[in-house]
Amino acid sequence: MTKKIKRIGVMTSGGDAPGMNAAIRAVVRACAYYHIDCVGFMKGFQGMIDGDYVELNARSVRNIINLGGTILKSARSEEFRTKEGREKAAKHLKKAEVDVMILIGGDGTFKGGQIFSAEHNIPIIGVPGTIDNDIFGTHYTIGYDTALNTVIDAVDKIRDTASSHNRLFFVEVMGRDAGFIALNSGIGAGAEEILIPEEDLGLDRLLNSLERSRRSGKTSSIVVVSEGDKIGKNVFELADYVKENLPYYDAKVTVLGHIQRGGSPTCFDRVLASRLCVKAVELALDGQQDIMVGMLNNEVQAIELNKTLQSKPTINKDLLRISDILSV
Repeated sequence: MTKKIKRIGVMTSGGDAPGMNAAIRAVVRACAYYHIDCVGFMKGFQGMIDGDYVELNARSVRNIINLGGTILKSARSEEFRTKEGREKAAKHLKKAEVDVMILIGGDGTFKGGQIFSAEHNIPIIGVPGTIDNDIFGTHYTIGYDTALNTVIDAVDKIRDTASSHNRLFFVEVMGRDAGFIALNSGIGAGAEEILIPEEDLGLDRLLNSLERSRRSGKTSSIVVVSEGDKIGKNVFELADYVKENLPYYDAKVTVLGHIQRGGSPTCFDRVLASRLCVKAVELALDGQQDIMVGMLNNEVQAIELNKTLQSKPTINKDLLRISDILSV
């Protein structure tokens, strides 16, 4: 017989992502709708270790759906990596009478949660919240759409300057291990080249592309570079290499950095967060555990955490082909 769920815990962990507050709101209000208590743990796993949690109700989460960041804060906990740290967390969860934990974060959050669940038999459900969109089992992660639109807005502004001064701009975007932001924002912003970690296009190809652009009559160019791209040690050395080999280019670098994490979430991210988290609460009440909720073909679905953690999503290589066609 499935244990009756009386109290659900929720936390955000890892890098913050726009839409996390919308996700927290959806968890809390779904709990209220189903007459379940809800508590929020502060600063991710560290809050579980410290027993730092707050009681949440439908009114606690008013007026947060539009806010970036996370009201529960987020942090990476080295102590949670230890068995002793996880034992402290388990004691505090049991003291708080939490039956299920809903974890909003990325693969690091899910890995930690999976180990914790196996050691202490506390059910967990994962909700993918990361701007990188690098979680297997969902087409979209919370925060990704907002980050894309932030990059597009920034590149549009940079292009104004590039066109006015006949300059080449290298724009570095987030994505240490995944090029989803760079690839999609690059196409959306009309970049001449897109450099991502999944595809080592090589320095010669980059030089040839930029030379071809110049010969075709282009007086300015934008190259969107994922921070994990492999063809240069970093974006600054990449720009220097181009200057040395194509001296007629006035090459500049803009690193967008953490601006991509902030800001009010788009409508898409607010709706995505709401759908995923209502489903997470309903699955918890149904006795499901060690799963992640994701969006596939516009349907919210559950996938085993093992499958999520053992696989990586792949980029759509056809987008690279489209980028080449459109950069003539």
